[in-house]
Formats: sequence, C-alpha cells, structure tokens
Amino acid sequence: MRTPLLLLSLAFAFPAHADRLDDALLAEMKRSQIPGVAIAVVKDGKIIREQGYGYADLEHKVKVTPDTIFQSGSVGKTFTAALVMLLAQEGKLSLDDPIAKHLANTPKAWEGITVRHLLTHTSGLGDPYAKLDLTKNYTDEELIALEADVPVLFAPGEKWSYSNMGYHLLGFICNKVGGKFYGDQLRERIFAPLGMGTRVISEADIIPHRARGYERKNGQLVNQSWVAPRLNTTADGSLYLTARDLAKWDLALYGDQVLPASVRQASWTPAKLNNGNPTGYGYGWQLFERNGHRVVGHGGAWQGFRAQLNRFVDDKLSVVVLANSATARPGKLADIVAAHYVPALAPKVAPAIAETEPAMAERVRAMFAQIAAGKLPDGLSDKAAERLSPEFLAMVAEDLRGWGTLRTVEPLSRSVDGEVRNYRYRLNYADGVLVVDLGLGKADKVEQLRMRPE
Repeated sequence: MRTPLLLLSLAFAFPAHADRLDDALLAEMKRSQIPGVAIAVVKDGKIIREQGYGYADLEHKVKVTPDTIFQSGSVGKTFTAALVMLLAQEGKLSLDDPIAKHLANTPKAWEGITVRHLLTHTSGLGDPYAKLDLTKNYTDEELIALEADVPVLFAPGEKWSYSNMGYHLLGFICNKVGGKFYGDQLRERIFAPLGMGTRVISEADIIPHRARGYERKNGQLVNQSWVAPRLNTTADGSLYLTARDLAKWDLALYGDQVLPASVRQASWTPAKLNNGNPTGYGYGWQLFERNGHRVVGHGGAWQGFRAQLNRFVDDKLSVVVLANSATARPGKLADIVAAHYVPALAPKVAPAIAETEPAMAERVRAMFAQIAAGKLPDGLSDKAAERLSPEFLAMVAEDLRGWGTLRTVEPLSRSVDGEVRNYRYRLNYADGVLVVDLGLGKADKVEQLRMRPE
C-alpha cells in the first residue's frame, strides 16, 4: 500500500480538469500504482494528443510532460529490425545468411539459424537472463560465448518463441556489417532524419527530462534495480525516447522517408514456420487483430519501465503509452485510449466455457499460488522451466500479490495439437485479471506457459 502522503502528492500531479479519457487513465494508474505515464495519439496523419500524467521523479516531484524521456524496452526491436532491413537492401547482408557468416565462434547448435530466424523469433534460441549477471559489463564476445551455452529449444523455423537473445545477436551483426555501433547507425539513418531525440541508454550522461524507473516490492515503490552499463546497450530494446518520438516514428511508417514500401510490407507480413503455418510476428513487429481491425505494434519492459506502441492501421490511429513502473500495464492503457477515439476498438471479454476438467483448473490454481509466492511451479518440462527466468517470476509474483486473492479460474478454450493438449484460462483476482495459456505434453508436463493481463 502507498502512503497517504504519496497518494495526495500524486493527486496534485494529475490534470486539474480531467476529461473522460483522463479519468479512465488516472483510475488505472491509481489501481496499478504507476507513478507516471506519457501518451501520444496519432490520427489520420496528425499528432492529436500529447499528455503527461503523474510523476517522472517521485523524489523531486517532477511531473511527466510530453518532453519526459522514458526507456523503450522491447519497442526498440522495431528499430533494430528496420536497420537490419536497410542493411539487407544495401546488400551488406541477406536475411537468409546463416548467422555464423557474420559472427565468429558460433556453436554447432546454431547451424541453420539465419538472420531471418532471429528477426522473427523462430530461431529456437532461448533467453539468457537466467544465466546473465546483470551487474557485469560483458564484452560482445563474452556475451555471445555465454549465450552459446544456453540450450537451443527447437530446430530453426520449427516453432515461434520470443527471444531477446536473437536481437542481441542482430545488434552484433549490425555492428559488424554496418561498420559502426548499431546505435550510431540508428541515429544517423532514422532518429536524426525524423527529428527524434531517441538514443541508446546511458546512465552516465546528463539527459534533461529523464524519468526514473520504479519497481514494486512488498507493496512499496522502489527505484529500479541497477544494470551494468553494457547490458543497457544491447539491440533487444535499450533506448531512451519520448512518446512524441514514437509518434514521429509512426508517422514516418506511412511514407518512404526511412523504409521503402516493400520493406514495410515485408515487416508486417506474418513469418511462416517450416510447416507453412503463420506466426503472429513479422520483422520486429507483433501482428494481431482487435475486433477485426488490424494492429501492428510492440510492447516493452525493462528496468522499471513499460512501453506500448499500437498502430491500428485500418483506422489510421496509433497510440503510444510510456510508463515508469515495472508493473504497469501499458497495453491496457493503450486499449483505453484507442477505445476513446474509436469505440469499435474496445476489447471484448471472451466468454467462459463449461468446466469439464475441474482437476485441471485446480492444477492451474495451485501453479499460480506457487508463482505468487515467487516459486517455479510444479509440473513444468525442463524447457518450459528454462523460459521462466527468476527476474520474470519475481515480476509476475509482485503483480499477483498486488492483485490480492485469486477468486475464480474460468476455462476459455481447450484444443489438441498432436501430442499437446492446449488450455486457456482466465484467472480472476480481487484486483486484476490474468489470461493463461498452457500446453500439456508427454507425462502431463507443462511444455508451454504464457500469461498476460486482461
């Protein structure tokens, strides 16, 4: 619980004459204990709203404004992918190049992985964060060597699995084939031409209007955990930017100033697996629908910050949300904003189906009781367990504890895909809702476990 003093101070940071959208955003900020949020809205080729709410810095009571600089998290992958595509257009690399062509001393397990696999998260590479020491300044070579020891999850192109490691490697490839640090290439080729102040993170530099990131521990807001400077420069999403910067990026994507139409179209085409099935990801962009309306976007989370860029391309509406809280739900905030301008974009809640496997529902309840306690749940396969890093588990546990009692577990869908039984559940907590997807394989082990706030 926050102190009354903090609640009072936050109240004075909010707009004095709130409209319905302000009211809705402020209510979600209060519920989720988010210190500060910046939004930008683009409609029909124009920035129609830029606004800040709450505090960029709680210690000094600095309010969020349109000039406040947040961290990008994985929204930065959209820029890394764009740089790769530009380098490919110039013939400096091919998307079908094996990554060993551009990186030295790659392990045999990476044979067959191409640049395209890295871009689309179909490489089979896992995530290295369970092994990384976040306080160590790794060289590029040291980081590659450490990641080479992370077990490969599947053959290239066989499945889709989100991998920050893949984008680490893309950054190293860009450094080599582009002849300079990928961040400098982004500044010269994208940020400066578009008038964006976006840049790679530096804790040492004096950066006006920089927000502080916050985490929640034991119900209290605390400053973000410290990360070694070199780990804040990797290409999986380590950028400083404003909501206005992302609005400018969005506007540029409607024309040819940075990326030609052929590259934009390829970037927003779902990648296909070896069996021909499409994924929900292109080149650095998440691809999905909202009530039949196409969405091209990306979310991000890192070091006490959360971000969301959603481009509702059929409606020529784009929404940027930046927040300085590790437990913020920028996707929900973006949904609130989108529905304010286009009511047809309001999320629809999936109806529950009949419960025919009560033992399975109880198993899910028990698993998330363990997660809320900060423990790895029972019944996971080795590969599924590897995907749940201690940092991710700690973040989810903090969220769930803040949401209070788990009241009901509602089944939403069941299906069978070969040897895997797939389930989707809605977990209704006292102050939050989580949608969980899990797949059971051989010996009833959980092979896949995904979760997202509703």
